[in-house]
Amino acid sequence: MKKTVITVVGKDTVGIIAKVCTYLADNNVNILDISQTIVQDYFNMMMIVDANGSEKKFGELADELENLGGDIGVQIKMQSEDIFNIMHRV
Repeated sequence: MKKTVITVVGKDTVGIIAKVCTYLADNNVNILDISQTIVQDYFNMMMIVDANGSEKKFGELADELENLGGDIGVQIKMQSEDIFNIMHRV
């Protein structure tokens, strides 16, 4: 299984988690782990997901999530776990 990291960052508003999770469920993407926090009205969520069950390709999912983020006023990024780990090594 190839794991994928999804990050969601932006001003906190009602429904962010619901809209992101609904999109993932509608596209057969399984959430393996999720962490979210709100600091000074700023929302931050990190998810580890398994997108192998989706019929859509990685790039299509990433683009649609980015567009969803624009619609709800947050930034959503999707990266493979391997790339995320390489980018965030100390």
